[in-house]
Amino acid sequence: MAASAPRELNDLRVVKPPARTPSSYDRRTRWPERLAEGAVKAVALVSILSVFLILVFVGQEALPILTSEAVRHEVTPSALVLPHAAGGFAWQPVSDDPKYNVIPLFLGTLKVALVALFFAVPLSVLAALYVSEFAGKRAREIVKPAIELLAGIPSVVVGFFALVVLSTWVQRVFGAEHRLNALVAGLGLSFAVCPIVFTISEDALRAVPTYYRGAALALGATRSQTLLRIVLPAALPGIAAAIVLGFGRAVGETMIVLLASGNAALLDWSLERSTRTVTATIAQELGEVVVGSAHYHVLFALGALLFLSTLAVNLAGARVVDRMRSQMGSTR
Repeated sequence: MAASAPRELNDLRVVKPPARTPSSYDRRTRWPERLAEGAVKAVALVSILSVFLILVFVGQEALPILTSEAVRHEVTPSALVLPHAAGGFAWQPVSDDPKYNVIPLFLGTLKVALVALFFAVPLSVLAALYVSEFAGKRAREIVKPAIELLAGIPSVVVGFFALVVLSTWVQRVFGAEHRLNALVAGLGLSFAVCPIVFTISEDALRAVPTYYRGAALALGATRSQTLLRIVLPAALPGIAAAIVLGFGRAVGETMIVLLASGNAALLDWSLERSTRTVTATIAQELGEVVVGSAHYHVLFALGALLFLSTLAVNLAGARVVDRMRSQMGSTR
């Protein structure tokens, strides 16, 4: 009987089940899925095409600075970055001798963005650490939505709050020369940056595997040592990505800086004096400029330069984050 078993096994044949034809129920359940998939693809393609067309339009309107003799007679590409013979680095587009230097505008943008990050990053990362590592379930359900709710507040409301409340408080405490200045604008802008940095940092901290914490505690590390030496370094690439996105949010904000910065294109690093950003300049002047004039094309050139600079910062930040992730992966 034992000898015949292999022959019986050899006689077995694998019988494939008959091909199952899709029933009417399958067809009824699949076509909504296909319709939804097609709608998502169509929306994605339209979004990508819209962004591409916007960039093409901005580039087309900024190109006459390089190609049009009439525009170059009033402003040259070098005049945008080099000091003017009479006024140095100045943005004075409406005058007998127009000056279109963009250096004060980009300096103001950088000042306001750095002030916003200076206040927003520590508060947001510490809040993310508390919510992900120390807060109980009930506290987490209250604190996290409350911080993320800031992202839903219109920027014009935040700007009005900075204009009325923060400006008075800053001038009273610091004795600022100008009531509306870079410090006030940066403080107001930090309200818009905090939700982005907090949300991404908290997700990065919660994504750290639980066995990292368990292994550290099992080896005798305290909870604070585990947090500072294990969890925080493991989540550092995600936190760095949050800071990069927060910087991009700060650079691209318009209404808060338009209301709270003072809108004076001054070339200095003082936080107590009024300043002006690129986005505020475009928003304030584009609606009143003569279409086709040199001023009109320079404003579009500002938009193109802002896009290129933001793209460069994001690419550099992504490269740094990828390098940090590779280093963290090689040390594990």
